[in-house]
Amino acid sequence: MTTEYTWQEVAKHNHEKDLWIVYNNGVYDLTKFLTEHPGGEEALIDSAGKDGTKCFDEIGHTTEAAQLRESYKIGVVKGPSPAGTTESGGEGPSGDDDETVWGQEPVKNESNSSLPLVVAAGIAVYGFIFYYFWFS
Repeated sequence: MTTEYTWQEVAKHNHEKDLWIVYNNGVYDLTKFLTEHPGGEEALIDSAGKDGTKCFDEIGHTTEAAQLRESYKIGVVKGPSPAGTTESGGEGPSGDDDETVWGQEPVKNESNSSLPLVVAAGIAVYGFIFYYFWFS
């Protein structure tokens, strides 16, 4: 059985010591992941207790990031999103609101906007693997 949370319950978990974010109606407790987030802590803190679907999708996360996200899932949110719980203050993940989200400018060029992130993530992963096997 999946645990269900209200938007009001999710909204209470809105700081670095207790940080929940909603993605596609799934509720994720990212408190322990905060210091490990490659995009910095602020990106998550800014959306704590809110819907981060639009931002997560626009940033261009890798398949590995999406899989990692699922390991932090604690339940689902029920009911419609009240105003102020989305990352941009709009009407939820399907809103047409183009405001800045999670401290990032909206993606302007979909074709190659995530390339630098993918390259940086790849370099970091290979660097970690190299370091782990070379110095172990």
